[in-house]
Amino acid sequence: MTAIYDLVLKDGTVVNQDGEGLRDIGILDGSIAAIGRLDASSAGEVIDCTGLTILPGVIDSQVHFREPGNEHKEDLESGSRAAVLGGVTCVFEMPNTNPLTTSEATLTDKVRRGHHRMHCDFAFWVGGTHENAGDVAELERLPGAAGIKVFMGSSTGKLLVEDDEGVRAILKNTRRRAAFHSEDEYRLRERMQMRIENDPASHPVWRDVQAAVNCTERLVSIAEETGARIHILHISTGEEIAYLSTRKRNVTCEATPHHLTLTSADYGTLGTKIQMNPPVREIRHREAIWGGVEAGIIDVLGSDHAPHTLEEKAHAYPNSPSGMTGVQTLVPIMLDHVANGRLTLQRFVDLTSAGPQRIFGLSRKGRIALGYDADFTIVDLKREVVIRDEWIGSKSNWTPYHGRTVTGWPVGTIVRGNRVMWEGDLSMPSKGEAAEFVETLRPVR
Repeated sequence: MTAIYDLVLKDGTVVNQDGEGLRDIGILDGSIAAIGRLDASSAGEVIDCTGLTILPGVIDSQVHFREPGNEHKEDLESGSRAAVLGGVTCVFEMPNTNPLTTSEATLTDKVRRGHHRMHCDFAFWVGGTHENAGDVAELERLPGAAGIKVFMGSSTGKLLVEDDEGVRAILKNTRRRAAFHSEDEYRLRERMQMRIENDPASHPVWRDVQAAVNCTERLVSIAEETGARIHILHISTGEEIAYLSTRKRNVTCEATPHHLTLTSADYGTLGTKIQMNPPVREIRHREAIWGGVEAGIIDVLGSDHAPHTLEEKAHAYPNSPSGMTGVQTLVPIMLDHVANGRLTLQRFVDLTSAGPQRIFGLSRKGRIALGYDADFTIVDLKREVVIRDEWIGSKSNWTPYHGRTVTGWPVGTIVRGNRVMWEGDLSMPSKGEAAEFVETLRPVR
């Protein structure tokens, strides 16, 4: 029989918009061409997915891959290698590189660097600044742009717009959803003396709850005034969850696996390895963020993958840098929460596939449906694995979850019909391409 499909995924449990069920998926020219019961002889290649679960490709909309400027700790190839080893099919990479991604030239350079060098598909956030506020409407529509990202509180790198007028100038010009690191820089400066030398547990004391809440309230007010759409990254406080529960008109928000998994009690054993901006906080905040997940206040999950070398992280606090690896552990850590009954599989899919597609307007991604890109995260929901540093594909070669046993594991990563990873092995050359967004599509020629 002449092959009708390039690839058929056979006998897997498919999770899509109509629930779960045993189905086959036929793939042709990188797209989903059939869903149902398919004859294996109709395919050029068949992957037996018996006992496995096929999810829409996981999208991580917040990663820092450090290229250009800090390739000693990560680059686009190594970061995307970690992504696909963890079952992630598409990433949105952040602009705090060197040089900063704040212009058409620097964005174009990143897209060029990523094309068929990154293992997964990608988009790049463009940094919003005082200097380019008048240009953001054009910058956010360039090929490969995820949108505009603004740091209202200082973090790794030199991007900072701490004042309301600067934020207002950017939001008056944006037409797509803009993303924000929401910590009040003025309060952070006032409280720097709260940092205690060699005590990373003082990090959430310095970058306290009020610093996050003050900034989020300011930001939402400006967004409501300008009518702009905003996305608040890495929510870290229960107070923000309560506030945002009545402010969802033009606001979406993200939670991270570390804010849903770790607490300030973990500083005692993990120290600067869990030093992040905004910080990991007390258990009450973790539980409140879970409440935000359960109530639908949280729209997406993002890893905030921000690697540093172990040598850098070993510096005594506060000279240690903030950031940890995360893109590779997003899927297994969250599937473990599924296994433990904290999260349903359908909600996981909403947070990592349908949610990013919906709020950022990705074209042909985020669902298992005819005509969509053949992006799949294939998992074994029953597999029990101990996460080890040795498994980490990032150049930084460590994870704060080293030694943690999880139930649920990424078995395969398929990007536009290409079997990129299977059982921990990268199985083909890099074929990552820039993702497309509905609001920026060019005419078909």
